Amino acid sequence: MAFEGLMDKLSGVFSKLKGHGKVTEADIKVAMREVKLALLEADVNFRVVKDFIEKVSERCKGSEVLESLTPGQQVIKIVREELIYLMGKENEKISFSSKPPTIIMMVGLQGAGKTTTAGKLAALIRKDNNKRPLLVACDIYRPAAIKQLEVVGAQINVPVFTLGDKVSPVEIAQKGVEHAKQHGNDLVIIDTAGRLHIDEKLMEELSEIKEKVNPDEILLVVDSMTGQDAVNVAASFNEQLEITGVVLTKLDGDTRGGAALSVRAVSGKPVKFACIGEKMSDIEPFFPDRMASRILGMGDVLTLIDKAQEAFDEKQAQEMEKRLRQNQFTLDDFLVQMSQIKKMGSVSQLMGMIPGMGNVKDVEVDDKKMGRIEAIILSMTPAERGNPSIINGSRKIRISKGSGTQVQDVNQLLRQFEQMQKMIKQMMGNKAFRRKAAKGFNLPF
Repeated sequence: MAFEGLMDKLSGVFSKLKGHGKVTEADIKVAMREVKLALLEADVNFRVVKDFIEKVSERCKGSEVLESLTPGQQVIKIVREELIYLMGKENEKISFSSKPPTIIMMVGLQGAGKTTTAGKLAALIRKDNNKRPLLVACDIYRPAAIKQLEVVGAQINVPVFTLGDKVSPVEIAQKGVEHAKQHGNDLVIIDTAGRLHIDEKLMEELSEIKEKVNPDEILLVVDSMTGQDAVNVAASFNEQLEITGVVLTKLDGDTRGGAALSVRAVSGKPVKFACIGEKMSDIEPFFPDRMASRILGMGDVLTLIDKAQEAFDEKQAQEMEKRLRQNQFTLDDFLVQMSQIKKMGSVSQLMGMIPGMGNVKDVEVDDKKMGRIEAIILSMTPAERGNPSIINGSRKIRISKGSGTQVQDVNQLLRQFEQMQKMIKQMMGNKAFRRKAAKGFNLPF
């Protein structure tokens, strides 16, 4: 889970402060020393850490903390506000051209996930802004780079413009933009070449592409797992190309947090998007306030709601409410609810967005378990899914073989489902719950 180490350390610091009825300047000094160490261990730029600690310490020495009845909570409030300020206050959106097409130039080092991110971004902007994107393959050096972009384009049903690897990237970019104008594509995303490290030849090529096509956005793709190195890369690219924003990739991995917390302060450019998984839908706008809440273990309810709204079908929800009121919840209904939850992302990601659950260690999070449950239910006949009580011993053996699981797994699912049915029946017996259901209350099991 992203920022897990930093989250744990900060939670430990603040839990100590919460135990104090009153705090002194000495208490704050000790807490800030521990926060400083936690940030440095997370590979946050040391100058950024120094400035951050000075600002937080200064505010914590004021009357709002020292004279507060809840000093620990006040310190957390101040740290959260300064984290938000550090990462840029608010989400900065793509700047669309008043005269289409809008041109976005993707830059970055090799291995950061630039090509895949170009596809993710095309799919996201098409969905959110109703655009007709075109991907342009300008990486003629890396083996199979063009093919990779074509595969990505096919996955999301977005056309890819290419002239092969014998034409200069500058010419490909120019002709790609011309192609977009002729074919009604109002968004052009140019996938440029990367290098294992920054070199003069790469920068000259990127500068020439910038000069010829005049992009509306130059987005630098950086690997979050590289920590402070990502910040140095951002500073170098910005100095030579004047980037307009950053996309952080691999935020679902073992990310210590250094890149997310340092990029804005060092480069002066905002983080606009974050990639949080391998699927083409695993990209989201970067909201500093939501990210600060995640880092502090407060969850991210707003993003959770956004994901739920995208995943849940309103018509299905209304039908589900009707069935719940009639006590007709079956394994088919359960399967539908599971598939909708899977659209929202992995269980571990969703748990990280629930307040108080981000740093819970003793809860087993197993996305594969959902797959096993799905396989068991799909191995049942329609009659068995509609009425699980008919499933006897021989049927359980058949279901377990068909799903590649054990009989005890089938038994466990049936027991859990029976308990769930009883719980639903009890809830539907509650008048207040029924009133909510009548107004469109949805149960995301």
